[in-house]
Amino acid sequence: MKDEIVNEIVCMLQRQGFEVEGISNKIYMILKDVDIVRKETALAVRDDILNENLLKRFLAAKMVKGCTENTIIAYKNTISKTLCRLNISVTEITSDDIRIYIAQRLTQDKISKSFMNTELRYLRSFFSFLKSEDLISKNPMEKIEVIKAPKEKKKSFSDLECEKIRAACSTAMETAIVEVLLSTGCRVSELCKMRIDEIDEDKIIVHGKGNKDRTVYFNAKAQIALESYLAERSDTNPYIFPPGFFSTKIDSKKLKAQSSSKNWYKNPKLVGDGMRDKGGIEATVRQIGRDAAVDDVHPHRFRRTCATLALRRGMPIELVSKMLGHEQLTTTQIYLDLTENDLENAHKKYVV
Repeated sequence: MKDEIVNEIVCMLQRQGFEVEGISNKIYMILKDVDIVRKETALAVRDDILNENLLKRFLAAKMVKGCTENTIIAYKNTISKTLCRLNISVTEITSDDIRIYIAQRLTQDKISKSFMNTELRYLRSFFSFLKSEDLISKNPMEKIEVIKAPKEKKKSFSDLECEKIRAACSTAMETAIVEVLLSTGCRVSELCKMRIDEIDEDKIIVHGKGNKDRTVYFNAKAQIALESYLAERSDTNPYIFPPGFFSTKIDSKKLKAQSSSKNWYKNPKLVGDGMRDKGGIEATVRQIGRDAAVDDVHPHRFRRTCATLALRRGMPIELVSKMLGHEQLTTTQIYLDLTENDLENAHKKYVV
C-alpha cells in the first residue's frame, strides 16, 4: 500500500514538471514510522433515506427562518449534489472526507476557489444545524478553513463601451433595459420583478435579496427610454419587461413574422403573462453586446459600471452601497473598478 502511494505521488509530481530524481527515497524516509492501510468503507455506505430526511429538516428550518425560495433551492441543489458525490451517510462524514471532496472539485472539476468557498458555506450551515439539533455527534466542517482565493477586480464598461452598447440597441425595449440597468445598478432578478405601477416619476421600488425592498432612481436617459418603450405597449401585463408569448397555436403568417421580430412586445397577442425571466434578459443583453462588438456583456457588469461611475463622480461609498442593496461595504468594494488615475485624482481633490 505504501509503495502504491509513493508511486502515485512521484507520478503526479512528474506530470506537474517537478524534478523527481531521488524524491521517492525521501518520501520513504518521511513515512518510515507510518503504517498505511486502505480505508474500510463497507460500513460507511450512503443512507439515502437518512440523508434526504436530514436535508429536509435543514431546509424546513431555513424556510421558517425566512429564506427566499431561490436561497432554499440553492441550498438544496448544492448540498444534495455534495452528499451524492461523497456517497456516505451524513452521520459518517468526516473532515478528511470533506478535504478529499475539496481536492477533487478543485483539481478534477477545475472549479474556482471562490465557487468552492460558496459550496463550503452551504455545507457549514448544513452541518452546523445538524450539530445544534444533536442529529450528528461531530461537525466535520469545524476543521475546514476558508480557501484563500485571489480577489479579482472585474472590469466595468468604459464610457466608449457604454455608448457602443447604446448605439447597438435596435428597439425601445432594448434601450430601456440598458438605461435602467446603468441608472439603477439593480440586479437582473430585480429588473425582472419591476412593475409599471411601482414607477413613481424618477424612482421605483425594487424587491431585492432576502425580500428586502429599496428605492432606486432613474436618470434622465432612463426616464426617457422607459417612457418611449412603455408608450409602444398596449397589453395589460403589469410588469415592465414581460415575456414573449410565441404560441404554436398562432396560425397567422403576420403574427408569426412579428413573433420573430424584436418588436414583438408591440403586439399584445404576443405578450405573455407574468414577468420575463433572468435568462431572457441575459440573452437580450448578450446579443446587444455582440451587435455592439463589446466583449463580456452581461447584466451584472452594468451593475458594476453603475457603482464605479457613481463613485468616480463623487458619490460616497456608503451611498453607493445603499444604492446597490449591500449590507456590507466590503461587498461594494469588490464591485468597484478603480484605477491609479482615480486614486491620483482623488488625492489631488481631497488631500491638501
